[in-house]
Amino acid sequence: MLKVTVFEQLKRAMKEKDTLSKGVLTLLKSSLDLTEKEKGSALTEEEEVAIVNREIKQTNQALEGAEKAQRDDLIEQEKAKLVLLKSFLPKQLSEEEVVALLTEAGVVKGMNMGDAMKIAKPLLAGKTDGSTMSKVVKSLI
Repeated sequence: MLKVTVFEQLKRAMKEKDTLSKGVLTLLKSSLDLTEKEKGSALTEEEEVAIVNREIKQTNQALEGAEKAQRDDLIEQEKAKLVLLKSFLPKQLSEEEVVALLTEAGVVKGMNMGDAMKIAKPLLAGKTDGSTMSKVVKSLI
């Protein structure tokens, strides 16, 4: 379970006095705990991956802001956060693998974007990021 892994790494980061990892892992653990408490039961693997993806998206936005502001110190920090967060995701599919899966699932040229995404989202949840998924779907339809 992802929550246990995050907690173990958090304990290690605290012992090693790794403030960056400690901060990221604390944030991730809090998100997992809060969502689990709101749901009232244990989270599924898909729900845990969705939470990690949400944190990655927020970190990407912070990275973009740091790049616009030309803050090199923040850029390095956000990149390090991304590496740590991405380590909790399952292996990500390449664009070629995504194309093959979507073609096999029935996404064809001339299809409505909404219909294609209804097929793609459940199929690729946690296996690729949203921008790659959208880009491949657009190229197929």
